[in-house]
Formats: sequence, structure tokens, C-alpha cells
Amino acid sequence: MSACAPTQPQTPPPVERPRRPHSPPRRFRVAGADVSASIAVFLIALPLSLGIALATGAPLQAGLVAAAVGGIVVGRLGGCPLQVSGPAAGLTVVTADLIDRYGWRATCGITVLAGLAQLVLGCLRVARSALAVSPAVVHGMLAGIGLTIAVAQLHIVLGGSPHSSVLDNVRALPEQLAQVQPAAVGMSALTLALLLAWPRLPGRPGRVLRRIPAALVAVAGATATASLTGLTLPRVDLPSWRSHALAGLPEGPVSGVAAAVLATTLVCSVQSLLGAVAVDKLVAGRPGPQARVGRSKLDRELLGQGSANIVSGALGGLPVAGVAVRSTANVQSGAVSRNSTMLHGVLVVAAALLMVPVLELIPLASLAALVMAVGIQMVSLHHIRTVTRHREVPVYAATTLGVVVLGVLQGVLSGVAVAVALALHRLARTRITHEEKGGVHHLRVRGQLTFLAVPRLSRALHLVPQGAHAVVELDGSFMDHAAYESLQDWQHAHTAQGGSAELTGRRGGVRTATPGRRTSRPPGEPARSAREGQRPSQLLLTCADSRLATSVITSSGPDDLFVVRTIGNLVPLPGEESGDDSVAAAVEYAVDVLEVRSITVCGHSGCGAVQALLDSDPGGARTPLGRWLRHGLPSLERMADDTRPGARLAGRSAADAVEQLCLANVVQQLEHLRAHESVARALREGALELRGMYFHAGEAQAYLLDDASGDELFDRVREADLSA
Repeated sequence: MSACAPTQPQTPPPVERPRRPHSPPRRFRVAGADVSASIAVFLIALPLSLGIALATGAPLQAGLVAAAVGGIVVGRLGGCPLQVSGPAAGLTVVTADLIDRYGWRATCGITVLAGLAQLVLGCLRVARSALAVSPAVVHGMLAGIGLTIAVAQLHIVLGGSPHSSVLDNVRALPEQLAQVQPAAVGMSALTLALLLAWPRLPGRPGRVLRRIPAALVAVAGATATASLTGLTLPRVDLPSWRSHALAGLPEGPVSGVAAAVLATTLVCSVQSLLGAVAVDKLVAGRPGPQARVGRSKLDRELLGQGSANIVSGALGGLPVAGVAVRSTANVQSGAVSRNSTMLHGVLVVAAALLMVPVLELIPLASLAALVMAVGIQMVSLHHIRTVTRHREVPVYAATTLGVVVLGVLQGVLSGVAVAVALALHRLARTRITHEEKGGVHHLRVRGQLTFLAVPRLSRALHLVPQGAHAVVELDGSFMDHAAYESLQDWQHAHTAQGGSAELTGRRGGVRTATPGRRTSRPPGEPARSAREGQRPSQLLLTCADSRLATSVITSSGPDDLFVVRTIGNLVPLPGEESGDDSVAAAVEYAVDVLEVRSITVCGHSGCGAVQALLDSDPGGARTPLGRWLRHGLPSLERMADDTRPGARLAGRSAADAVEQLCLANVVQQLEHLRAHESVARALREGALELRGMYFHAGEAQAYLLDDASGDELFDRVREADLSA
């Protein structure tokens, strides 16, 4: 009898989730790794927070307020446990413009309104849409902000004061160079020298010393030198906290205030969400044994960021967002939970209250040099090479220039407009060529094949004589209905007149958008697969149940899927297959040899293996089936864990405990996959994507796991096309 055989119909019992045994409440504990990581992040955050406040023209205490609130509030409420939030360099230009236009107290009010907008967006669950923004727009925005910061801070480095716009700062540089202050330049040069040299200290002593953050060493070195030599130059001035200004209501046209709130919300949200995704990659690539750090929940992260901006703005702090430098230091220092982020915020509070005399010794030129270096680093050569390779330089350039000349919001809108225009141009641009070699007519189609290209396609196809052999190579990722029908009509007519035709693709076939019809592979594809070997793009790991027809569920054809079936779609953790490494071998072969782009774990309704797992005695059966089902015990524990949101279907609750366990099992097996070395490596390199699927046989409906949000929600889909 099949392990997944259907059970006899009966009245379903009330759903009861397995409960954990009662245990006494645990004390709050902070791991040693979190303590050391929080100190490292604090030592980076302190000088950077003061420097960013200086760059915006805000009171210097505002940077400390934002750092403390970002650490404590986002650390507690955010969806990315190891991301560190606070005043970010990416917000410098927006904040400086708001202060210049509305004043400081009104800027704090705008920060509160932006936080409320983030709460609304988080409740609407639109966090994933931020990931749809073209990377060229994001990189261009950061580059434009970086250039603006660097040019402005150069004036302070030279001993002067920056102007309100980039163009004014550039025009004023000759005059500023004629009035250089040697003391300011000397401290700035020392800061930059230490900042560049410290990470490159050689030998074993260098490895030990490099544990101290370079930013702290640079500012501390310049401060000590200025104090010991008695140099006279502007230093940090922290007025009494009793005179600290709180938020006020912004005045002016409603449209202007709305645009300011929109710009602040946009930059804060995009930077924080992209930072959360980057932190997930850093955690996955961290060497050594991994602590159980959950993946980011983007909607929750947006809610946490919004809450922090409300609190920071109300307390007179700068806008808050995820900060890449601090988050990277947190992960690399070995943090294992959100406690490190929160503790760093507590340390910032302590420093703001107890270290004022020490902080007031810091030269402003040293902080300006530190922030200028951060701005220069935001113009990343790696990003420029990436956008060049993907032919998105116009988008990058338009965004960068727009941010520098017009402002952040206008620059982003300019980049989005160019990105849309470029996409439409590429969609409409199709190159069709025809040549004859050895009696075979080759037609090559480069680009997306839509109805706009049908007239040129038809003319090229009619160049093939009757009775000739033709090879049509489709080098694109999309073919719409009109092009599909034109190509099929020609093929039928050509073969009816004694000719032959073969449709191929650069990567083995092209999917077609055909209303009401299953996606099909062009004729000749099975023969090509037999000649050239398999080249699937996806691994489907599903249950051994004989009722599951993978080609029907996924609308797949020959050579689309590399399919591995196991009882209960279980994936043993590495080293736990009791001498049988067949599943691990299949996963390794698919990832390393076939180089699949995605792995999908598919569970299904009425799974007999899941029912057996639910009814099993953990210490009982020693049969082969019983030993195999032990790989599903972590799924039972996940379902019983009341601290998790629980896997669920969109639009309805689970029908019974079996369906609830089926959903939890898919999520858990994805976690098992991430533990395999080949999968973890491909995920770090960005070459692989993991997906979860649940197929309800009675509804003939597939549900896909909304994996990016991290909240274990399975969304209904019309057709589970794994190649989409």
C-alpha cells in the first residue's frame, strides 16, 4: 500500500495543534556573541551618527537620538533581526533639503509623518514591491546621494561651510580652495589616512588590531592629535539635553509637504528593505556553524522602521533606515539575535548621557572627512560594472544626474521613467535574420517576439523555399499569442508542402503566452534533448504519491524539470540519511552539475505520509518507513511552535491538522535544503532560488509560498508555471 494512499472518508475531527510540554518561564539572557557584536557596532555608530547629523545641518544630538531609537525600536519590532538601523548616509541629502526648506522642528514632524506612511505600507503588505525597483535606479540613487555628500563635506574638510545645493558647492570650490584652513585639512587628512590604512595592517598583530573599527580609530586618532597639539578649530558642540528641540508641525503648501513625506518614506523604505535582503545573504554566507537566525520578514521590517521614525521624529531625531555598514559589522562580528542591535542602542543612550565631555573634543573636520569617505564609497565601481554588463547605464546615469541636479525624489522618478522607456524599447525591438548554409535555411529571432514583429517575421519565413529544411532559432524569453499563431501556421503549411522545420531556442525552447492553452514546448524539443542531454532549469522535489502528475501541476514539458520524489516530500538534513545519501546526491547533482536556477518543494493535500507522521509514536517504529518519517519530526515541532506565525493559505484557514502539517512541512523542508552545502553556496552567489508549493487535489489549485515576506503565507495562483 502506498505511503501516500488516501484515507477513508470520515468526519474530520476538530483541529488541535500539538502542544509543547509546560516549562517554567526562562530568564532573559544575552549571548556573549551578541554582547561583543553590539560593542563593535556601537563603536562604528557613534562617530558616524555625529558625522551624518553634521552633514545634514541638524543638531548633533539628533544623530544620537536616531541611532538609539533605530537600535532599540527597530531591533525589537523589525523583521530583520540582524539589521542595524539608525541615521543613514542615504538620507543625508533628503534631510538637508528639508532642514533648509522647512527648518529643523518641521523636519522632525515630516519624519513622524513618513513613519506613519511606512506603517500604512506595512499593513498593506506592499514591502515586496520595493524589490521590483530596477537595481540600476537604486544604485544610481545611492551614487547621486554619495556625490552630493562628498562635495558638501569637502568644504568642511577645507575649513569652510557647505552650501545648500551641489551646483552651488561646485561653483564655490575655487573660492574655498583659496581660503584653506591648514588645521582642518591636517585633521581631515589624518582621518582619511587612518581610515584607509587601518584595514590593511599586515601580520598577526594587524589581524588583532583590525578588530577595532577603522572609523573609530580614525576619529579617535584625529581627536587625540588635535587635543595634544592644541590646534584651534571647530569641534563638536552638544548643547544641554534640556534645550533639545522636539518635533513641530510643518508649514507651507500641502503639495510640498506631501512631496517631502513621500521622498523620506521612499528612501527610508527602499534602503531598509534592500538592506534586509542583503543581510539575509550575509547570514547565509557566514562561515562556521549557523545559529537559528530567521529570514527577514519584509512587511514586519517596514512596520518596525515606521515605528522608529515616529519615535525618532517625535524626540527630535534624524530619520531612521537600515544602515549597511553597521549591519555588515553586526553579522561579521557573530551576532546571533536581535539582542545585539538593541544593546547597541542602549550603549548609544549611555554615551549620549555620560560621554558628552569626550565627544565635544572631536574636530568637525574629522567627522566631515569620515562622512565624505562614506559618500565616495556609495559610488560603487562594482555597481557601475554590473549595470554596464546588463546594459542599464542610461538608467543609472539618469538617476544619478537627477539626484545631483534636481533632488532625490525627482532623480528616482527620472530613473524609473528611463527604465520603463528602455524596457519598452527592448520589448518592441526584435531582430530577425535569414541565411542559408549547406541547403539549410536558418532564421534567427533576437529579442521578444510580439505582435509588433509579426509582419517582419512573416516576410522572413516566406524567404524559405517550398520543400526546404528550416531551423528557426528563438533567442528570447517571451512569445505572445499573435507571434505563436503566425509561427505555427507557417510551420504547418511548410511541412504540408514537403518541407521540414525545427524550432529551437538558445536555452532549449521558448514559452508562449497562449490564452486558454497549456504552455507547450516547440516541436523537435524531445529529439534535441535526446541528442544534447538534459538541461532542466528547475529541480522539483515532491511526494512519491502516484496521483501527483508534475507535468499537469506545473505546465511543464520535456527537459523543463529535474524531478526527485520522496515519501512525504521529505529532505533529510546533511548526514542524517542513515547511510542512504540519495536525496542529497540528487540535490547536489541538480545544483552543481545541471546548474538549475530554482528548487521547488511541493506538498499536496491528503498526503498519507503526513497523516502517518501525525499519528506516529516518535520512539516507536524501527521499520524503514518509520525511520524515514523521523525526518519529518522537525515539521511537527514547527507546527507546534506557538512563537511562529504558522504556515497558512491565503483566503482560508487549513481544513484540518493534516493540511496544516502539509504546509508546515513544505516550509521546514526548505530550511533543510538551505543546510546542504551546494544549495547554501548557490544561494550566497545569487544563482539559485528556493520556492515552496502546495497542491490541493480536490480544488485542482496550486498555492505558492510567499517566501520573500518570510511570513509563511501560501498565495493562490492560476497556474503554477515554475519557469515564470
